[in-house]
Amino acid sequence: MGGHPPAPRQHRPGDRPPPRPGLQHQGPPGALMPDSEQRRLALEKKRERYVWYHLGYFLFGIHIVAFVMIHAVTHAK
Repeated sequence: MGGHPPAPRQHRPGDRPPPRPGLQHQGPPGALMPDSEQRRLALEKKRERYVWYHLGYFLFGIHIVAFVMIHAVTHAK
């Protein structure tokens, strides 16, 4: 169970941490985005809006079905 002690940790320089893998870092503030990035963001916004519309229609439909079922149960002989 014995062994050598762990190596001391090395500290990074204090200016900026290195970018982590998988993260997209933005450029300096005020820099213009390329056209492809603007199109991608616009398409993502449009698709997100469609998702919210479909969720709203779905929930509205569930309520209509529930009201029809309540009406059928209360008016059954």
